[in-house]
Amino acid sequence: MPEDLILSDGGLGTTLEDHFHLPISHTPLWSARIILDASDILQQAHLAFLEAGSRVLLTATYQAAFESFERAGYSREIATEAMRNAVHIADRARHQFCKEHLDTSPNDVRIALSLGPYGAVLAPMQDFGGIYPPPYGPRAHSDSRDNTTSFGDDVEGRNNSIKALTRFHEDRLRVLTSDKETWDKVDFVAFETVPLVREVEAIRQAMYNMKEIIGSKPWWITATFPDGKYPETRQPGGDHYTAGDVAIAMIRSDDNRPVPNGIGINCTALKYVPELLQDFERVMDGNKKLFLVLQPNGGGGFDLSTQAFREPQESDRWAEDLASLVKEAKGRGWNEIVFGGCCKTGPGDIKALGEAFNEN
Repeated sequence: MPEDLILSDGGLGTTLEDHFHLPISHTPLWSARIILDASDILQQAHLAFLEAGSRVLLTATYQAAFESFERAGYSREIATEAMRNAVHIADRARHQFCKEHLDTSPNDVRIALSLGPYGAVLAPMQDFGGIYPPPYGPRAHSDSRDNTTSFGDDVEGRNNSIKALTRFHEDRLRVLTSDKETWDKVDFVAFETVPLVREVEAIRQAMYNMKEIIGSKPWWITATFPDGKYPETRQPGGDHYTAGDVAIAMIRSDDNRPVPNGIGINCTALKYVPELLQDFERVMDGNKKLFLVLQPNGGGGFDLSTQAFREPQESDRWAEDLASLVKEAKGRGWNEIVFGGCCKTGPGDIKALGEAFNEN
């Protein structure tokens, strides 16, 4: 595979459930729980993806934050140790794989620090919904009234939300950056499944606040589009932000916030990705110097009403279709593409993806 195309891993949490039979769904920590309870199995899961051809490992830190560990009954000290240990577990898998495959160097396998949105630490999870309690959002999720992602004309509320979300992301980053041994093992910082434009702005602000510490380490932001739509609306009950709006929020250079090295789409059904990607590209003004990240869901997609994944269709061609999409995107001039899977994609899917891509 060309050097400017990098195969990443798949959905770590669903792989731990489906292939390693660990009951982690609907728990405060989800895959982060395994850092504490079964680190050896977590290392095996990382190894399985490397054996399948992945050369980017995402850490088991997607839901890891002080808030989620506290809700699970753990102290800040244990939370700090666990978040750092997730990086070391991925690093051990990297070195074990390279010892067993002498044609692969540790430099060929990159570790991406997986950081989910604030919604990933809420109960119920709101990484797909973006319904955040104050000050992070207008009001908490409710089963008895309409929910909203938008502050509408409340500029002060929106600005306070950005400040609160900035603190959340900055505090979590500092857990990792403050330990040199851990931070040196991180190759990418991956902000994933971001459901709100204002959270994109907050992430960029957090990276600005920490620019001296982050240095030149590459980072990316990926957004989620459940059912093909971005979760945030412009006004309560109004139109959704478009994929182009989201891309502009990621790359806009007139606000002095740093622009990520990569942008993309994750945790979204593959059938929606081609059109969403076209919307991204329409606002790029021909600038494809950023790298593209594509990590769609496998299976039959996620059902927001049941909070569960649908069964895959018998005619599912996830690997073949994603491989074709990556080739087409590369032909349109993207500088570099990181591609793999998200939820319901295991090592077998990643192996099939690599094989599909390498077919003539």
